[in-house]
Amino acid sequence: MTESKLREIAMSFAVQIVRLVKDLKAEKESVIADQLGRCGTSIGARIYEANYVQGKKDSVAKLELALREANETGYWIELLYQTEYINEETYKTLQDQCTLLRVMLTASCNTPKNDR
Repeated sequence: MTESKLREIAMSFAVQIVRLVKDLKAEKESVIADQLGRCGTSIGARIYEANYVQGKKDSVAKLELALREANETGYWIELLYQTEYINEETYKTLQDQCTLLRVMLTASCNTPKNDR
């Protein structure tokens, strides 16, 4: 998959996260919403940033940070589901997309390392 596809999926995911955060704050849930908003939107920001760094090492470092953010986002989504802030359909949709991002980021991080 291309870097542009990764950026596209990350942006779509971030849009969904922003909408969810908005809904959570309307329900007066701000602690988890703030955490989810930070890490869920940071994934795409770090992917974009990785395209404008010097060298493969810096690019991989940014993508690894995006992967860590994706892992944290998965935790918050799971917590929202377990605490019944989101329904099963929303949970599955977001977790599937988060998992896809993690798989793509893992592949992107490993590819430059293997090119050495």
